[in-house]
Amino acid sequence: MDAQAAKEGRAEAEAEQAAERTRRADSDVGRIGWLRGQVVRLSKRLPLRRRLSRGLAHGLMSAFAAVAAYVPTQVFGLREGFWAAITAVAVAQTEFGATRSTARDQFTGAAIGGIVGLSAFLGLGPSLWAYAAAVVLATLSCWLVNVASACRLAGITATIILLVPHVGPVERMAASRVVEVGWGVCVAITTVWIVTRVNRCLSPEKPA
Repeated sequence: MDAQAAKEGRAEAEAEQAAERTRRADSDVGRIGWLRGQVVRLSKRLPLRRRLSRGLAHGLMSAFAAVAAYVPTQVFGLREGFWAAITAVAVAQTEFGATRSTARDQFTGAAIGGIVGLSAFLGLGPSLWAYAAAVVLATLSCWLVNVASACRLAGITATIILLVPHVGPVERMAASRVVEVGWGVCVAITTVWIVTRVNRCLSPEKPA
């Protein structure tokens, strides 16, 4: 009886700990959402001149990253190199930290979506049910690896593989998509890093 009671006590304690972790996770998600809302509200309160300068700088940086990502894909004969340009535009942010986070999401989503979409295509064929299963599994996989923010791109990549008509083997299409996204991510990170370093060198140092 004592052993059974101790076992039940441990089970209850583990259940309470799991519930506490869930409550903390929900609280963190709520705080993150609140902080994002605050950032958006603060950005809207910037003076017009500041918004103009920051928007222009962001646009020029995004355009440069997109062109730099797109041109090599044409040199190497990739038919859908525009995905590299799309990725570069999506990843390039005004802050390097935000760019790294977005880059991680973009590449992780593309890799997971590519693997799941290809597996569904080869295992179940190009059917609507296979597509639905691929989206569910791609989203679930992102949550399991603790990168839930990559779910959208994972689902989009699976959609491209299973629904968009393509020429040639589906394996090549999936590999090309991951390579194009990875290249776009690398170009965007490099561009933002260079711009950040240049801005630091040009900005006057604050007095100690």
